[in-house]
Amino acid sequence: SSASTIGHGLGVAPSMIIQKNRDAVTDWGVYHISIGATKFLKLNDTAAAATNSVPWNDTAPTSTVFSIGTGYTSGNKYVAYCFTPIAGYSAFGSYTGNGSSDGTFVYTGFRPKFVMVKRTDGGAEGWLIDNSACSPYNAISNWLYANNSNAEGSGVDHMDFLSNGFKNRFNGADTNSNGGI
Repeated sequence: SSASTIGHGLGVAPSMIIQKNRDAVTDWGVYHISIGATKFLKLNDTAAAATNSVPWNDTAPTSTVFSIGTGYTSGNKYVAYCFTPIAGYSAFGSYTGNGSSDGTFVYTGFRPKFVMVKRTDGGAEGWLIDNSACSPYNAISNWLYANNSNAEGSGVDHMDFLSNGFKNRFNGADTNSNGGI
């Protein structure tokens, strides 16, 4: 197959794309603005960001399309979930951990209800999900992982959801490792 583009209909460039081949046993490929289009992550995996031109054809998404490289099977059905920031509703970015229980504060401009974190620079760290439905009060201490089928975890104060962002409260390798991105 050849490289091509796919319309997304957002009107602005996506900050995050999650895509999957529905006709084959493959990974969930993830584009994130903080790692760029020359790298990718796998939603179903704990690996660090890897360099590969196949997922995004080394091309950042535009306001109308995102690119895919060779390696996609013509005639197969794919699904792609494309996300963009919306003031007061959603934000996408990155931060560097400080390894402290008085952790890094991440500004979103609103009080989050759902935060998904993935360490991208190394280690075998999962896709941690903290949310206010599982933990309605600070500190957020119930969590899930998008990359595994484990039951909900509890008992560790991961973060506080604040009026304008979130603050890490745990020095774990998946959310707040010193120097971890």
